[in-house]
Amino acid sequence: MNAVTLQDLTKHFPAFTLDSISFSVPAGSVMGMIGENGAGKSTTIKLILGLLSPDAGTVTIFGSSGAPDREHIGVVFDECCFPDTLSAQDIDRILGMSYRTWSHKAFADYLARFSLPYRKAIKSYSRGMKMKLSIACALSHDSRLLVLDEPTSGLDPVVRDEILDIFYDFMQDETHAILISSHITSDLEKICDYVCFLHQGSLALCGEKDDLLTRFGVLHCDEKTLAALEPAAIYGVRRGQYQIQALVELDKVPQDLALEPVKLEDILLFLAKKEA
Repeated sequence: MNAVTLQDLTKHFPAFTLDSISFSVPAGSVMGMIGENGAGKSTTIKLILGLLSPDAGTVTIFGSSGAPDREHIGVVFDECCFPDTLSAQDIDRILGMSYRTWSHKAFADYLARFSLPYRKAIKSYSRGMKMKLSIACALSHDSRLLVLDEPTSGLDPVVRDEILDIFYDFMQDETHAILISSHITSDLEKICDYVCFLHQGSLALCGEKDDLLTRFGVLHCDEKTLAALEPAAIYGVRRGQYQIQALVELDKVPQDLALEPVKLEDILLFLAKKEA
């Protein structure tokens, strides 16, 4: 069963269009969304959460295409959404009245795990502490799907690893799923099963992470070598003063060419700067 299915999801704005996005997040998996600023990642997340209405297409969450059931969706944005004057104690009380499945014990356990004070105002928290608080809130009700928008942005590597460990723990239940948008591709390489690349409002590439990393390579070549390749083998080209780099599909180029292995960041950079 898929936790999330997007089918031809479309949203028009005066200066931007999210154009016919289709992908699925299977239950028991982590899907990463990658793209440059303005690619459509946040718009896609808002459509999934029902914060925007699509102009066309559908969003299905755990088999239901109606309004998303917030009891089963935990959401973490890149900025803490709670007023700085509130404390964790205030949030515990407010969310306890907002969610039928809110667990005061689970929330207290997460606060203890994260060493977060219960009665201090959030304005005294560091950025990392605020992010941990948001995650504690997302996990303290009956969440089966986590939707995460840049959850590790601006955090140091130690805190980022702590947060990724939390997501690993969440995924021990095979009915759970995570959709995570991030610019930190090294984090996505650690945790994701699937990755989709958005570019200028379109889905440029989507598939299993390990398959994508073994499907492509980076070719360093001259114009003559590049011109001899099948156009369908080339996914992006970057021209320097002395050399050309091309993102190519391994199965579609001569086997005697020397290719460098790729990382998710390489694929992102080539797709974002793809030549017409």
